[in-house]
Amino acid sequence: MYSSIKQICDELINSFDAIPEQRKSLLLKISKYIQSKKEANLPIELVYVCTHNSRRSHFGQVWAAVAASYYGIDNVKTYSGGTEATAFNINAINALKRMGFVIESDNKETNPVYTVQFGVNESTECFSKVYNSEANPKEHFAAIMTCSDAEENCPFIPGVELRIGTTYDDPKAFDNTPLQDAKYEQRSRQIAQETLFVFSNIQ
Repeated sequence: MYSSIKQICDELINSFDAIPEQRKSLLLKISKYIQSKKEANLPIELVYVCTHNSRRSHFGQVWAAVAASYYGIDNVKTYSGGTEATAFNINAINALKRMGFVIESDNKETNPVYTVQFGVNESTECFSKVYNSEANPKEHFAAIMTCSDAEENCPFIPGVELRIGTTYDDPKAFDNTPLQDAKYEQRSRQIAQETLFVFSNIQ
């Protein structure tokens, strides 16, 4: 893992006390799901879902992959999806770059595919897609809803074993304002903190 990203993780694991107890109870349901899969020696597949699959769901996908690596939990695959496909938002991409990720694009004009690398031979592939895309698992997975709109408008997700809403405020509200970069990094760090908390509870 790149040293800059490991350093962020090292800092965030010391801030778990800042997560409200009610929120921890919710996150521990994801930990329990991952633990059960690990004990059964089954693939652990996590799909982070938000309306446009452009910001928060990609943060979830990326940081869950990082958290699994940080805690040495094998057999984890992370994905993202939306109720509609748009594109991985440039402000979210730039926030991750500032945090130390190396991100490369296939340079397609619309909805490029990005390789988000967080270490040597450690990466995840990000692009916008609907939650039931062929690129995502069809059964035996957890769906983690990262926005309230997706939580309300995805009444049924086929094949899901655990569906849980861990909604986050949308940094899009600060696009083209002086607070834009700070708010995107704040949301990225919050999602990083909570995914690290989830994986910290895996035995």
